[in-house]
Amino acid sequence: MSSRRILFLGGSGVISTSCVRAAVAAGHDVTVLNRGRSPRALPRDVRELVADVRDAEAVSAALAGADFDVVADFLSFVPAHVQTALEVAGGRAGQYIFISSASAYQKPPTRVPVTESTPLRNPFWQYSRDKIACEDLLVAAYRDRGLPVTIVRPSHTYDDTLLPTMGGWTDVARLRAGKPVVVHGDGTTQWTLTHSDDFAVGFTGLLGNPAAIGEAFTLTGTHAPTWNQIYSWLADAAGVADPQFVHIASEAIAAWDPDLGPGLLGDKAHSMVFDNTKVSALVPEFRTTIPFDEGARRILAWFESHPERQQIDERRDAMFDRMIAHARSAGA
Repeated sequence: MSSRRILFLGGSGVISTSCVRAAVAAGHDVTVLNRGRSPRALPRDVRELVADVRDAEAVSAALAGADFDVVADFLSFVPAHVQTALEVAGGRAGQYIFISSASAYQKPPTRVPVTESTPLRNPFWQYSRDKIACEDLLVAAYRDRGLPVTIVRPSHTYDDTLLPTMGGWTDVARLRAGKPVVVHGDGTTQWTLTHSDDFAVGFTGLLGNPAAIGEAFTLTGTHAPTWNQIYSWLADAAGVADPQFVHIASEAIAAWDPDLGPGLLGDKAHSMVFDNTKVSALVPEFRTTIPFDEGARRILAWFESHPERQQIDERRDAMFDRMIAHARSAGA
């Protein structure tokens, strides 16, 4: 692959950090534009520009007329964000890559595996509907004026710093204290988990690829364990031999904690398995190399080396206790 000039809007988040590293390793000339506040370090060879991407004048000044082969937008979540990004950077590149979300796919799904032809409809989660609206805007721009757009739809992508469960580190602390943890549903739904390092391989293969223009790609990998497996692997990585799981319906959890509701009812409560044939045809080296049993060990190792991040959410911890007590009394 020839070297490309890549601008990342973002570039220091859970997904984009790995993509920046992979792009640099592939020999690309990488520039990152963000507010410069992330704890994740950028590779030494990256040019970093500091500006608020929502401030069009500040971004234009930071870019100073530079052009790029690819603009990768990790920071747009509503159509107004996309409009601003296109105004300040969209005309500077031969390809604009928009990071959408696989949560935009139909919920509940009528069939799996989910493919790029699966309808986009999520009545449960505003985040997903906003991503759909962004896609609608970009597809119209491609059709009307030939905007060289590529849409990428990741599902649950994590790195070594991110726990995938409802309680995060609170769940690990509960497991180690011998307390039960809440698992939504009956724990048997499948959930696709993708390590950001694996995602980055597929993403990097799309950079500057002419066959990707005007196309949307599911980019998730093929690893889809059940939630019971996910929690069990975390318990094993945490050194807990006999974890206690209490299964509670997603609808009930949403009633207890409305903040958790959209992500559960609009995504995690459903078995989400994806077909990655389309992206693999362009990027044959893309595959799952880090299953979550290994991912869980990497996450626990990172948290052990960063004790300051081992934060217990006291409110949610107490809520879990109440939920479990209620579920057990109802079962009795």
